Amino acid sequence: MISTIEQSLIKVQAEGAARTCFDPEIPVNIFELGLIYDIKCDEEGNVNVDMTLTSPSCPAAQTIPKELGDKIGEIPSVKTVKVHVVWDPPWDKEMMSEAAKLELGFF
Repeated sequence: MISTIEQSLIKVQAEGAARTCFDPEIPVNIFELGLIYDIKCDEEGNVNVDMTLTSPSCPAAQTIPKELGDKIGEIPSVKTVKVHVVWDPPWDKEMMSEAAKLELGFF
């Protein structure tokens, strides 16, 4: 069993891992793009991620979730990782961080 403090630390580290994953067509990481909806870690070290993609026809639909899962799986104390791609709510540019909007010229 891992403590709630360790669970919180894993969540922060998982967010950091998401910041290292990029859609090959967009020069902003998936966290700042607003593609990560939820990250949960239970007391056994199992991590569940709900994420979306910018489009159901995204060419990287298979690679981005796998890359994220692999990176989170490298975090100490993580036992398993499941990345769920969800489409509700649908992604739109308003979900991006201010930094992402600035980087992509939406201001």
